[in-house]
Amino acid sequence: MNGGGGGGGGRGNYRNPCLTMHQPWASLLVYGIKRIEGRSWPAPIRGRLWIHAAGKVPDQETIKAMEDFYREIYKVNGVEELKFPEHYPTSRLLGCIDVAGCLRRNEVECWQEVPEGVRLEAQTDFCWLCENPQRLLIPFEMRGFQGVYNLERRIYDAAVRGLTPVKSPLPVKFPLPDSRDSFSLKPGSLVSSFSSLKVSEVKKPETLTAAIAGACAAAAQYSKQPQRSSTTNTIPQRDNPDSREASQFKNKSNNSEMNERHVAETELSRSPEALQPLSQTGLDYHKMNVTETRVDEGIGSGTQGSSRDMKLNVGTPKIFAAAMEGLRPV
Repeated sequence: MNGGGGGGGGRGNYRNPCLTMHQPWASLLVYGIKRIEGRSWPAPIRGRLWIHAAGKVPDQETIKAMEDFYREIYKVNGVEELKFPEHYPTSRLLGCIDVAGCLRRNEVECWQEVPEGVRLEAQTDFCWLCENPQRLLIPFEMRGFQGVYNLERRIYDAAVRGLTPVKSPLPVKFPLPDSRDSFSLKPGSLVSSFSSLKVSEVKKPETLTAAIAGACAAAAQYSKQPQRSSTTNTIPQRDNPDSREASQFKNKSNNSEMNERHVAETELSRSPEALQPLSQTGLDYHKMNVTETRVDEGIGSGTQGSSRDMKLNVGTPKIFAAAMEGLRPV
């Protein structure tokens, strides 16, 4: 399946679709080790999907649990050695994959045309079928959003030139029921052919059973989301072009940021030194020591950030000194 000029085939307004995922799942997908992306909602696109790693740093227990899981399911197909990523970077654009289709869990479990290890990956309601992984030699630092969103054109133009193909441990090509229809591999499309079949009953060794349990426990950290939560690594919906709530959220956030900038520029207008970074980059939250609940870092705890959560801390010496110079009696 071809990504087609950087865009993803979809039934929404998707041009260069991107998905923010938690680590270590994001890197495992881009490195071709992970072939099923589990979600509680069906894939809205086909073709190229860019993968961005969220800002939450994974703990070593989670990394170990997921690496053990993939070691065990690849052993089922005779693959004994896996080369895992050396690092799991966060807040970075990592690369892309192709979404070949989306099926229900029970369909994947019965699908004899894919390796048994792939069938064992099916642990969620909806399974996004991923192939043709490509990674960026130098991951791009960027801010992620919720759900499937469009990658900025300038970022896409730079990223597409830095892609390199990935050699998967066991490459998989998911066959389409109808080669003329990229959406033919969809939930329910294989049910009729499985009417007389049962879920493949492979005798699972204790190590495999333990690895599956460990992976499910690790994924459960990220499953307590109020909307569209996945048992793996979902960021709830925000920038889906079809979401009215997303538009309202974005407008409120932009208006709040403009108001904060106006207040800062007015109060600090007597200090060119303090005003310079504001005029060049907008309100610089890092330099002004802003306390912000990031959308991609509060997953699992129910703390999702908005502009109303931001609080300016005037303890930064440079800003405080500038503000003091601009004080006038009332």
